[in-house]
Amino acid sequence: MATLLHLDSSVFPGPASASRAVTDAFRKTWEEQHPQGTVIYRDLAAEPVPHITADAHTAGFAAPDAHTPEQAAAFAERVQLIEELERADAILIGAPMYNFAIPSTLKAWLDNVVLIGRTAMTEESKVKGTPVTVVASRGGSYAPGTPREPYEYVQNYLTAILADTLALDLHFIVPELTMAPHNPAMSELVPLFEASRTQALDAAAAKAKEVTERLAA
Repeated sequence: MATLLHLDSSVFPGPASASRAVTDAFRKTWEEQHPQGTVIYRDLAAEPVPHITADAHTAGFAAPDAHTPEQAAAFAERVQLIEELERADAILIGAPMYNFAIPSTLKAWLDNVVLIGRTAMTEESKVKGTPVTVVASRGGSYAPGTPREPYEYVQNYLTAILADTLALDLHFIVPELTMAPHNPAMSELVPLFEASRTQALDAAAAKAKEVTERLAA
């Protein structure tokens, strides 16, 4: 049975979150296609994973029988997250832009699962090639040609980590201008926001079906 690893990191719950609305659309379609499948879900905002510590970091480069008790405890938490990643047939990540970057809770998860020699920079990686869909929502527009293009660090960073380091098959869905309905100064951009939201919701459902067909091939 297919397994989806679904991560949300928006601080806003439910419909108040632009990224959660789109990840929900993907997941709904996924579950329709995989009624007997498994979804591993982590709400990183509601239940943050531990930030990487010296013990957790150094344990990744030492033999298990050489771990101190502190290293062993910290590394066990990392291993749980890594094993969830390794079990996934597909990955779904909600990654809203906060202050030009990803939420710190998502960064903490990435720091735990990136392990050189196991998930990263090795041909033996079990996660290599796994399709990952990232919903990279943002309050304004950072698209090519816009004034804020130089401040787009979410897709650049996640490409470096997810595609270049973990060797995942990365796809972005980008709902933009999500602050338009809430900021009077952006009121004229509301139609563009609505179009972007509709496009993102449609793209999420289509991508879920595409990944399903790929896994069935």
